[in-house]
Amino acid sequence: MTSVSCTACKAGVGLLFHYVRSGRSNAEIAAAATKLCIKLKMQTPRVCEGIVNVYVGEVVEVLRLAILDSNEICAFIVGESCGSGTAPSMEWSVAFPPVPKPPLEIPSPQPNIETPILKVLQISDTHWDPLYEPGSNANCNEPLCCRLSSGPRPPRSHLGAGLWGDYRKCDTPRKTIESMFEHIANTHKDIDYILWTGDIPAHDVWNQSHATSLAMLRDTVDLFLQYFPHIPIFPALGNHEGAPVNSFAPPWVTDPTQSIDWLYTELQKEWSRWLPSTTLNTVREGAYYSTILSPGFKIISLNMNYCNNKNWWLLVNSTDPTDELKWLIFELQSSEFAQEKVHIIGHIPPGHSDCLQTWSKNYYTIISR
Repeated sequence: MTSVSCTACKAGVGLLFHYVRSGRSNAEIAAAATKLCIKLKMQTPRVCEGIVNVYVGEVVEVLRLAILDSNEICAFIVGESCGSGTAPSMEWSVAFPPVPKPPLEIPSPQPNIETPILKVLQISDTHWDPLYEPGSNANCNEPLCCRLSSGPRPPRSHLGAGLWGDYRKCDTPRKTIESMFEHIANTHKDIDYILWTGDIPAHDVWNQSHATSLAMLRDTVDLFLQYFPHIPIFPALGNHEGAPVNSFAPPWVTDPTQSIDWLYTELQKEWSRWLPSTTLNTVREGAYYSTILSPGFKIISLNMNYCNNKNWWLLVNSTDPTDELKWLIFELQSSEFAQEKVHIIGHIPPGHSDCLQTWSKNYYTIISR
């Protein structure tokens, strides 16, 4: 992120604060933001209008409740290049049970030759585009191309979007996902389980809604069931499953227009095709869970969207919003008592620039313990 982008962020957030505190309506704020987006040629008019309309309700509500100023907000969203340190109100720490850490056991450098081997398939970031059109413009002036709506087709067909996808500004066509699944299913018949770590929808974030996100989720679940009907699948939630993208409201947000219940209720239903009933409460509450794959081996799936610094709701309160890390401590302590191995999966890596520093620090404190 450049210093120009940082300055633009601070100016934009400052202006939004002014509008919110002066009592402007959401429609007035949306009109002003759209006009500015178009005037500065940040995106095409339809993308400007779409993204503003998708986000205006959430952003206005967050700024109404936030106790941070524009400098702190931009440091939160952009990262260290836009401000140093974490605002004091964003600092928090997890609490541990009074159980001493057991002595560290040094594993042998080589596993026993008799040790069983598991074959694991990981599928992530499919971002498949139901509107992908071969031969269409693959280098348009919007964030996502390769659609009939992407402008004039190139004069020669070989310059357009490829039949199976394109490395330019495009997402993946469904036929490529299906071909990949078919190839894997036919070539690797001995897969023990699948890790599916999220990010299903395409990148047309200005067009998306609850309905489109749920449709993509259901269609992808159906594809997994079609090609891998007898293989255990362990999902983790991506940041693109939210609508708007990156929007994952904490449980205290109960307004139906802002709540994340629409997604977690559907995840509870769709993921239950592979997960035991013991996981359904935490999936419904926060889209995370633990399950025993085999005796002595536990899988924990974390919802990393509560560390995502593009999740505007965390500007109001980022303190372990769904008690996920508190729950993680309990799960790891239980596994320590039971002498279980644990594999933790998730979408955004802790310590990554997209993950809040405070969240990452607490996570690694837990793992170190």
